[in-house]
Amino acid sequence: MTQPATILIVDDEIRSLESLKRILEDEFDVLTASSTREAEGLLAEHWVQVILCDQRMPERSGVEFLTEVKTRWPDVIRMMISGYADAHDIIDGINDAGIFQYITKPWHPDNLLLTLRSACRLHDLQRQNELLAVELRMLPETATRVVGERKERLRRAYDFDDGIIRARGSPMDAVCHALSEVAPFDVPVLLFGASGTGKELAARALHYGSLRWNKPFVVENCGALPDELLESELFGHKKGAFTGAIDDHIGMFERADGGTVFLDEIGEVSPAFQVKLLRVLQEGEIRMLGGTRTRKVDVRVIAATNKDLEEEVRAKRFRADLFYRLAGMIVRLPDLRSRKCDMPVLVDALLTRAMGHMGKHVPGITDEALECLTRYDWPGNVRELQNEVQRMLVRGAEGKVLGADIISPHILRAEPGEPAVEDADIAGLSGDLRERVAMMEARIIRETLIRHRWNKSKAARELGLSRVGLRAKLERYGLENVLPLAPKRAVGGAG
Repeated sequence: MTQPATILIVDDEIRSLESLKRILEDEFDVLTASSTREAEGLLAEHWVQVILCDQRMPERSGVEFLTEVKTRWPDVIRMMISGYADAHDIIDGINDAGIFQYITKPWHPDNLLLTLRSACRLHDLQRQNELLAVELRMLPETATRVVGERKERLRRAYDFDDGIIRARGSPMDAVCHALSEVAPFDVPVLLFGASGTGKELAARALHYGSLRWNKPFVVENCGALPDELLESELFGHKKGAFTGAIDDHIGMFERADGGTVFLDEIGEVSPAFQVKLLRVLQEGEIRMLGGTRTRKVDVRVIAATNKDLEEEVRAKRFRADLFYRLAGMIVRLPDLRSRKCDMPVLVDALLTRAMGHMGKHVPGITDEALECLTRYDWPGNVRELQNEVQRMLVRGAEGKVLGADIISPHILRAEPGEPAVEDADIAGLSGDLRERVAMMEARIIRETLIRHRWNKSKAARELGLSRVGLRAKLERYGLENVLPLAPKRAVGGAG
């Protein structure tokens, strides 16, 4: 329960003191004093929220006493009560003593209670305001500490050992070693890799492993914008520089001053924009679109592409001088199909992350499900794997292990080293017509069996086959000895 407020009543008339106390003591802690000297002693010993003081007393007036209270105990809400409504007393009380309310006798009990409640609320608001003022004074130091702690956590999240998920002996070990070697040195880095291989993750690891780690890291996809908008985004623009430029706009290079700019899909920029970017990298200066003055910027540039830029240079589609400006060091990221050993730890990490985002929990996936995921070549790389894990979590039952039966059909039908076969796509198959049809048939049968948890009766019924007919096809395609669902794998159990 909330502690009741303390009210101090000061009046030289004992009957008035007793009458006020009887009315107020049911709602407040009430202290009484028959003289201002006695009142000062109570104020020194107790935490008083409100003083209710008579104006005319023999030692000194209520205004004189409350003026002193204002100096010594400024937080106390001061109220005056009197049977003499003298205008000078009221003016002096407001100007000198800073009273909250002047109450005339005779007073009504209900009105008096309402006034005292308001006074107590005012005292509480004043206290809250003081606390907020203290917090605001402490805010710069506190904010600096909190931001520092968050930056340090962020830096650890992109650590080369723990931030980039991989198994022991992974092809990513060489990549992380190269990144850790070049990170401390202020040289540009060019990242090669197919879409979804983690180029932005590698760029962030480079940034947070560098001496610029506590400065901004900004990202721009160069393939998503036409030249004018890309120039505006990177270098900024002045008001009226083009249609729709209603205000000045600070570009990413200026916002990232002291930090890192990550230019993704750098191979998509036009020859005209390549010239502008080359000048910025050479001079270390930017000029806003529509502006006349140049500004110095200090940024480290990390670029990424899924194109073979060396081939683009030979074909004269990419400037050689820009290529060498960007390629202070070249790091190539492997496709997911060459990282089969990483599949268990990647799936566990992606599943754990998906459960956190969706608020849904499952114990893990089956070994057979992991085998099916590993068998697939993942043309979309880690991004495609992430989407599939999320899809499995959505389809799976809460608290139940995720099995191979809920994996997307085109993944179940895939064979190692061959492209995924969608429902109406057989472009990746080889051989004559009979061989291609047989290959498709084997994949469809296998996928159907997995979805029905190897229940041959259900699979035969869906495929329009008899059990004998299905058994014959299993023998023909070497599927008769394939095992059903294996025991579950718990999340975090890979490695």
